[in-house]
Amino acid sequence: MIAIDLGSNTLRVLQVDCTSGEFLYEYQKIVRTADNLIHTGMISAQAKERIIGAIKEASSHIDFSKDKIKAVTTEAMRRAKNSLEIIEEIYDKTGVRFEIIDGDMEARLTISAVINRLKALDIVTQNGFSMIDIGGASTEIAFVGHDDIVAQSFSLGIVTLAEAYPTLDMLKSALPSRLEPISKFIEDFLQEKNNIDLVVATAGTPTTVAAMKIGLDFETYEAYKINGMKLDFADMDEQLKRLLDMSEDMREVAVGTNRSDLIATGIVLFKALLELLGKDECIVVDDGLREGVALEGCKE
Repeated sequence: MIAIDLGSNTLRVLQVDCTSGEFLYEYQKIVRTADNLIHTGMISAQAKERIIGAIKEASSHIDFSKDKIKAVTTEAMRRAKNSLEIIEEIYDKTGVRFEIIDGDMEARLTISAVINRLKALDIVTQNGFSMIDIGGASTEIAFVGHDDIVAQSFSLGIVTLAEAYPTLDMLKSALPSRLEPISKFIEDFLQEKNNIDLVVATAGTPTTVAAMKIGLDFETYEAYKINGMKLDFADMDEQLKRLLDMSEDMREVAVGTNRSDLIATGIVLFKALLELLGKDECIVVDDGLREGVALEGCKE
């Protein structure tokens, strides 16, 4: 089957053999679905064309006509006033029909993928773990215990934050008030449950920082090399400084086209979230919503 995750920043495609669980083909492209969304309330024509182009590029490597396709899209489409129109146009041009899922479903599917990866990595927790999933227009925070899951989606992401606060100083100044709902959610949970063993981080910011730490760039990135890696504040500070010291051309190579501002924003946001959780390090997992969609699709 083919799982497609159209996020607020990235289109991610995965072809999986449901019998063996083997990943047959992976694809991702920065499409910045949420580009200018905070100013217009709309998905732009340019973003729509980038999405269509990315789907066609992926379909040139996979025969979409021979597999079941399960395609989902998230916060940018949830917010946009023209989302249904955009989804119809994408379907007309590509044959791929996207389902807009809510934040609860997004979190549930992502958690499923993360749990699956932690099992594969033989990572076991006694008290459970917290998950941070920073997207382009939303952030999901979850607490995963052995018997229960508490999760919430917040309308705060790296594309929308980068557009609202053009400099990191402006972002750092505004962030405490923007994080108040997340802070309350975390505080309420930790007051009741006391402790978590670790924080698991997924999505582009932590995976990119992990890749930079071991000398990978956007083109040489390999998920298996960063799955299970630890990142701490020093790693994030070091890679942010490296990124900011690079020329524009070097940044494009390191983290991808039109992506450096988003990664810098994401690092600032991610550090703030770790602090709210009372932790100074995390484990990085590449698996996210796309893999969760594939796991669910294979069960159907």
